[in-house]
Amino acid sequence: MDKKTSRLRRAKRTRAKIRELSVPRLTVHRTPRHIYAQVIDADGSRVLASASSVSKDLRGSLKNGGNVDAAVSVGKSIAEKASAAAAEGLASTKDMVAKFDVKSSEFYEDGSDFYRVYFYIPDGKIVAAYDRDGKILYTIEKFKNVALPNDVASAVAERFPGWKIAKDVYKVNYDNKLGALKQYKIVLENGKKTIRIKVDEEGTIL
Repeated sequence: MDKKTSRLRRAKRTRAKIRELSVPRLTVHRTPRHIYAQVIDADGSRVLASASSVSKDLRGSLKNGGNVDAAVSVGKSIAEKASAAAAEGLASTKDMVAKFDVKSSEFYEDGSDFYRVYFYIPDGKIVAAYDRDGKILYTIEKFKNVALPNDVASAVAERFPGWKIAKDVYKVNYDNKLGALKQYKIVLENGKKTIRIKVDEEGTIL
């Protein structure tokens, strides 16, 4: 097998694995002079966040755009922008759920007392149930790979030193009578070892 065929086969396997995981991915391109990073959504159709050593917020503070210091700065910048993008998407979806007008929707019927509506973003969804007047009865929310609150991240780091967070799922079950139950399902990795844990919003390991 020649080098070109081998490279194409590796690329095909990589693309198949990316589709299987269905999670946002980080791409990094480095030249001798500069470093570029992008976070791309799960289906590859949209850039969620980007940073580089030539961006306005970094280039003035870097003497060399292609060294270790530049890599650290670009890494910190892309992490902050990716977290902000995820939080913005989640917040806008929640706002859409709260403002949704059942009575103005195309499926509203005078004889129906219950409506279930699905709201989607690339990394999650909210299922909301409304009564005939548009009042929210309950919601079920599920978002993948969100920025963990400080209490949760600190609790995990303290309880599992040496482990890194590979994936997380944020789940919220809201009931208009019982209130909200918020949990984080987290996958931790340490070398070849993997464990799964649940954490509440206050950082308590469940």
